[in-house]
Amino acid sequence: MGFIDLNGDLGRRFGSLGMTLEGIGVRLRAAPSRSIAASGPGADRAAEYARRLTSAWDLPQSVRLDVEQGIPEHVGLGSGTQLALAVGAAVARLYGRRTDAREVAQITDRGARSGIGIGAFESGGFIVDGGHAPHEAAPPPVTVRLDVPSDWRVLLVLDRRGQGLHGSRESAAFEALPAFPADQAAHISHLLLMQALPALVHADLPAFGTAVDEIQRRLGDHFAIAQGGRFSSSRVADAMAWLRARGAVGIGQSSWGPTGFCLVKGAERAQGLAADARRHFRDTPSLAFLDLRPRNAGSRVWQEESAVSRHAGTTA
Repeated sequence: MGFIDLNGDLGRRFGSLGMTLEGIGVRLRAAPSRSIAASGPGADRAAEYARRLTSAWDLPQSVRLDVEQGIPEHVGLGSGTQLALAVGAAVARLYGRRTDAREVAQITDRGARSGIGIGAFESGGFIVDGGHAPHEAAPPPVTVRLDVPSDWRVLLVLDRRGQGLHGSRESAAFEALPAFPADQAAHISHLLLMQALPALVHADLPAFGTAVDEIQRRLGDHFAIAQGGRFSSSRVADAMAWLRARGAVGIGQSSWGPTGFCLVKGAERAQGLAADARRHFRDTPSLAFLDLRPRNAGSRVWQEESAVSRHAGTTA
């Protein structure tokens, strides 16, 4: 749901906020094998993560990964981090090794800027991380974790025709951005600390949504030079404006997008609004509208005879 301080004028750079969602995530099985092999969505990435982890832990490179469910890649939903952490947890359990998400993230080069994906994997809920200190290699620490009210719903708008910036293009975009004004970072911090967090504690969705709206507006204007506007997809931008006009709050873009998000109260309201949106935008087939619940729990692992399964939620 956004960064806090892109410059790090007070010593720590980035800092971010995000929410964990139920209904879209990673599910995989791990079992002994003669070599490292993987199948399913993101299989090549899963196999590479397994190679890195078994090498770092001095384990046999003999595991098979069956990815049964994946997250769409490079659309702002943390697919790489959740897959890496799921692989790490499953491989560790398979070989009886103790580990945690932060160690796995460091080995697999996840959490370079944001700790939201790690926090989502560990505990779910609404998460704030404390950013990076200069020359700090470890993923940023989670500083706030709160439950999200169970009657809140998140609508995601996906544009299946596009992907957000990632890899070297993402790094180059960050380097090319102008300096983020200190007064903007201060205002975002104030919105988060004195409006968004108290609103979440009091289950005040309008106040929470107003804070997220303002944070996203300021960040979207700053990133517009790199992505062509507040939203990287004009189709998603149109859909988000339509949803706002019908009462949705907390309008924004997840990471580099193109996925947009907004919040409404009540399952029936969310389902109806998503159905209305699908009908209204039926001539824009690249758009998909998902109605999801918040997830106030982290990942799960369980043993099935000789196999290990892992499930992880994702961020908006």
